[in-house]
Amino acid sequence: VQLQASGGGLVQAGGSLRLSCAASGRTFSSYSMSWFRQAPGKEREFVAGIKRSSGSTYYADSVKGRFTISRDNAKNTVYLQMNSLKPEDAAVYYCAAAAGVITSRIQTRHSYDYWGQGTQVTVSS
Repeated sequence: VQLQASGGGLVQAGGSLRLSCAASGRTFSSYSMSWFRQAPGKEREFVAGIKRSSGSTYYADSVKGRFTISRDNAKNTVYLQMNSLKPEDAAVYYCAAAAGVITSRIQTRHSYDYWGQGTQVTVSS
């Protein structure tokens, strides 16, 4: 599976962005998908995830109520709608795919088999 993230950019605090992650291959629906982010000098952290079968969604506490993850299996794409952006949301955002991940490990980087190249999100105050 190859992942291509896009949609990043510069936005003012309080604004919105929608990230997309397009996946190659015909087995997209069999992967749980997540977004992680990494700010300079910090470790990569989980942002949001969506399970492959149930479609259940999971969020980091820092983005709950502001970010929404969704997927379109017909388009092999996962999205991250980001609203009410804050300067602390600035980071490189990565999408990731896992062939099988249990709920308790969905926030763990090492659960994922494939990673996209990242897209930069900059939030000005």
